[in-house]
Amino acid sequence: MKVLTDKVTFSTSDEEVKDLTKEVQRKVKESGVEEGICLLFAPHATGVLILNENEEGIKQDYLKALNKIVPKEKDWSHDRIDNNAHAHIKSALVGTDRTVPITDGKLDLGTWQNVFFIETDGPRRKRTVKLKLLGE
Repeated sequence: MKVLTDKVTFSTSDEEVKDLTKEVQRKVKESGVEEGICLLFAPHATGVLILNENEEGIKQDYLKALNKIVPKEKDWSHDRIDNNAHAHIKSALVGTDRTVPITDGKLDLGTWQNVFFIETDGPRRKRTVKLKLLGE
């Protein structure tokens, strides 16, 4: 069994949704893993990973929903330190990792699924999503 480590690095300009599907798919193809799993992990306290649809307007809806669930305007205790408690809470609620099967050398995503990183506290010059690829 192969065990490979790779990463996708990018920047964010604000609270935003970045579609990483093509880049992750490219990394899977380059790995040579035909059957296995791809573990994705964002080592950030204020970013999240989701697998979901990429239709018109949905990226803005993800942000709108997260901001409605965890608004910035609350009197969060952590805001006394660096004014981004809302971003930490969003990350804790949604999560920073996802696992996707690899089948026939490709991410085995659903018909409408893409891999997204949601920046909850941008801008950031360097964000990373780590990949651990396991399989044959």
